[in-house]
Amino acid sequence: MKVYIKFLTYNFLKSFFYVIGIMFSLVFILNILNELEFFKEIDVNINFTLALAILNSPVMIFEMFPFIFLITTQLFFIRLFNNNELEIFKYSGFKNTEMLSILCLLALISGILVTTLFYNLSSNFKNIYLEIKTKYTTDGKYLAVINKNGLWIKDKIDQRTYIINASGIEGTFLNNSFITIFDENYDVIKNIKSKKIDLTNKEWIIYEAKIYEKNNYKNQNILKFKTNFDYKRIQTLYSNLSSFNIFQLYQLRENYKKMNYSLVEIDLQLLKLISYPLYLVLMTIFSALIMFKVKRLDNTTIKISLGLFFSVIIYYINNFFFVMGSTEKISTFPSIFVPLIMLVVVNSLMLKNINEK
Repeated sequence: MKVYIKFLTYNFLKSFFYVIGIMFSLVFILNILNELEFFKEIDVNINFTLALAILNSPVMIFEMFPFIFLITTQLFFIRLFNNNELEIFKYSGFKNTEMLSILCLLALISGILVTTLFYNLSSNFKNIYLEIKTKYTTDGKYLAVINKNGLWIKDKIDQRTYIINASGIEGTFLNNSFITIFDENYDVIKNIKSKKIDLTNKEWIIYEAKIYEKNNYKNQNILKFKTNFDYKRIQTLYSNLSSFNIFQLYQLRENYKKMNYSLVEIDLQLLKLISYPLYLVLMTIFSALIMFKVKRLDNTTIKISLGLFFSVIIYYINNFFFVMGSTEKISTFPSIFVPLIMLVVVNSLMLKNINEK
């Protein structure tokens, strides 16, 4: 490897880990404050809250990587500017486009590692975090899971526990359901079987219910059934997809598909992960081009502020299209890739005469 490539790689990675260290510290402090607020009326050890803050931090850092790459690139160039090293490279015949190529390669490799290794690690931490935190929430006695066999719900009202199994969901209706009702000692009170249940409200409407009680059964055309779940709540069962690694997301998608469940949220998450390395590369290029444009400015604060200003704009554009996709105003593919195409266009325009900068 050539000396200048080693030099640029070392400085880029040095800036990268420096920015991650600062971001992790800020996120960790914010998480500690949130956990202390959550557990203010619950007697837990301080080490417990610290552990929860650590578990929840990586997934937040993952969402911040576009900003991390942008700031990393800015710091990388500021160090070159301060030591006049960029001018030395220029006089030796090293073009700005060559430096951009090296930065793109570094960003691409780092982006792939972030998406495959770091994301899977952070999602596993998030899953552990949610499992622990759920025990201390008021929703701890309620549980809903979608697996290859369909929908499984555990509910509790008063002294009775309900176990509900269904093969799938069609619109606002639950198909082929079997409900078992237990008393406080978990003795079976009765079973209810139905091919169609309306989930619109938390008071379900069970059609053509077959009720088994002791050794007898009876049919009832319409039966009202009170629960803590409605269609809206079931739809948001896995709204926090950041707790699923890539393999679990694919498995979850298959389970959703078997149940005729909406795939929009999962498809958006998968497309986001697939395109994430490209997004990080484009942010690196954008930051580098900004720094080439403003290298004559002596004020470092202004340079970083300009980058942060544009990064906020990019964030809101991405978020706008993501929300449009999640609400099905536009399809999933353009909701992820239109912002990236816009960033490609902007970078292409800024590349003009870049070797003269």
